[in-house]
Amino acid sequence: SGPSVVKRACDSCHRRKVKCIGEGTNPCKNCVSAGLACTYNAIPQKKGPKGSRSKVLSELRETQKQSPYAPSGSVYDQSSIRSRSHSPHLGRSGLLTPELVNFCAEYFFANLYSTHPVLDRQQLQEVVLLLDTSVEAYSTVTALCAYMALQPGIALPPGLGLRPDLALVTPFQLGNLLLEEAVRANKLHEDMENVAIQRIVVAYLIFGCYHCLDRQNTAWVYLRLATTLAYIMGLHSGETYNVNNPGESAKRRKLFWLLFVTERAFALKHHRPITLHATIPVPSVNDDPSELHDMAGFIHLINLFKPFNETFFGLWNRTQTGAVPAWLHQLQLQLSEALPSYLDTTEIQAVDLRVSQLWLRTMVWQLAVSHGFVSSVASDSTLQFRYPIEISRELTEATTEFSRHAIETHGIGLVEKLFDIACTLTDILAFASPAQQQSTAYGLDTNSGRTYLSYMVSLITSLRAAQPRHHSLL
Repeated sequence: SGPSVVKRACDSCHRRKVKCIGEGTNPCKNCVSAGLACTYNAIPQKKGPKGSRSKVLSELRETQKQSPYAPSGSVYDQSSIRSRSHSPHLGRSGLLTPELVNFCAEYFFANLYSTHPVLDRQQLQEVVLLLDTSVEAYSTVTALCAYMALQPGIALPPGLGLRPDLALVTPFQLGNLLLEEAVRANKLHEDMENVAIQRIVVAYLIFGCYHCLDRQNTAWVYLRLATTLAYIMGLHSGETYNVNNPGESAKRRKLFWLLFVTERAFALKHHRPITLHATIPVPSVNDDPSELHDMAGFIHLINLFKPFNETFFGLWNRTQTGAVPAWLHQLQLQLSEALPSYLDTTEIQAVDLRVSQLWLRTMVWQLAVSHGFVSSVASDSTLQFRYPIEISRELTEATTEFSRHAIETHGIGLVEKLFDIACTLTDILAFASPAQQQSTAYGLDTNSGRTYLSYMVSLITSLRAAQPRHHSLL
């Protein structure tokens, strides 16, 4: 029997308005003969794009042959997007423009991708290609632009092609408009029985937006949605990864571990439960040689959070008991040895890694305090009252070596970690009586402690993402 005509066309055949000849699997015969990537990401629509088939075919080839690491301005083809402005998904004409998308994409890959590898350039280019046929694609791009516009200190350049009524908006105002639109579009594809990878990406990006806005309950809802969708798709199970498509498997594995780390960081800060566990292999630096430095840093980040399992969060959230000093000591040892003395990563990654390591050590020490294991005479230095002063010394030494831009890039997440370390140090200094504040008390070097605290207060309150409550509480 001859090849069957599938009921649902692949994305390229759909755009070219030709019959998709295949068996519903990659690749179909049309894509093979045309030299195109064969995907089934789009949500079928009743109406397709206007224009000749040859023009669409040329556009598909041009977009798909672009390098995943093409230069600035190549994410979004400006002539093709302007021809798509009639798309029903765009909803608000002029809210998304080629110039805005390119600017936001370049900002993301230059500053956030190394620590938040939620999608790469090639994935974003493929998503942009589907803007006129896929609600998920539109949601992804809109959410990404919202997330970037809400980054602290970002400055919108002129010439973004926005509507006249948006010409004078601040990045914060534009970010809120884009977030509102992303949430609206996201509600158009709430089918939980047919989950695509882009659904997870959109949920993660919307989580990031609400996290930037310090709306943590709403942020938690979307993070929980992302981890739930990941579980539905089976990203937690090695059996669901396609050994015949190592590139796609590597991207999915990277997304799983990003959710793994993010969920733990959020659960520690806000005392929430976790859902994902270390059930699949950690990504490898060999997955993509072009991302060697980014991947090395990301693997370090995974290793920092990997020891925080269900047992730890049960103790942290007070849903179980049974902590012992030896176990906490071992956890501190794992954290101390998790990073090499020299990090062969980007500076932005190094900031995140060093501060996260010190923050996690502080959180473990706080757990030891809550169980009554900390004293001034403990033989284990990680169970002594002076341990937060040691952490603060390391933090002061580390952060003075970093550029302000590398620190600012991490926004509210880094501010909260610095704030937790500073608060812990404040509690320790307050523990010593006023009469003992001049030198030492309970083995504490209070003079040095006050010096470190003064530095941290100055650093935190100078960061753009800091909130008034941070200064007032300290």
